[in-house]
Amino acid sequence: MTAAGTPENQADWRRLDSVVVLATPWFDVRQDAVIRPDGAADVYHHVATPGSVTILPVAADGRVLLTRQWIYTHGGVQWRLPAGTIEPFDELPVAAARRELAEETGLRATGWTAIGKVNGADSLTNHVDHVFVAQELTQGQAAPEGGEADMELCWLSFQEALELVWSGQIRHAGSAYALLAFGMRESGIRVEVS
Repeated sequence: MTAAGTPENQADWRRLDSVVVLATPWFDVRQDAVIRPDGAADVYHHVATPGSVTILPVAADGRVLLTRQWIYTHGGVQWRLPAGTIEPFDELPVAAARRELAEETGLRATGWTAIGKVNGADSLTNHVDHVFVAQELTQGQAAPEGGEADMELCWLSFQEALELVWSGQIRHAGSAYALLAFGMRESGIRVEVS
């Protein structure tokens, strides 16, 4: 095995051609002519995105800020952390995180920690969610977009937020990852990766 955990003799996928079947402001649907690892020619359809950010705002007293909002693609109200798309003008993912936190909540943070990346629906998309903890918070004016007009901001204890993960009420992968990873870090739990 290599350091990345893949077999050393694994054959690579080869892309021969790629065509954008549908382009939107948020993602492209692509159709790629490929050679699979077994040597067979195939067509692979996937969604290409610029990625996103998820932010765990942690107040000085340990409370965390979650949102409640109707999520159109899932047809219901969900608990989640502030999150959003990385825009072309964002130099780095942390710039998108700063912008999204301020837009959605009005919060500004001077303490930023990157805690990981989450890939969701790997066979369907290249999407990467960059996850951050925001601390040393100050309140400013929010500027939510039209689709965020129904967003509620809810300060919860960290334990209450974890209970939402354990009970399955937080289904957004970046949000669940952020809360669990931060909880492990704060508890001093270290995971050895070999």
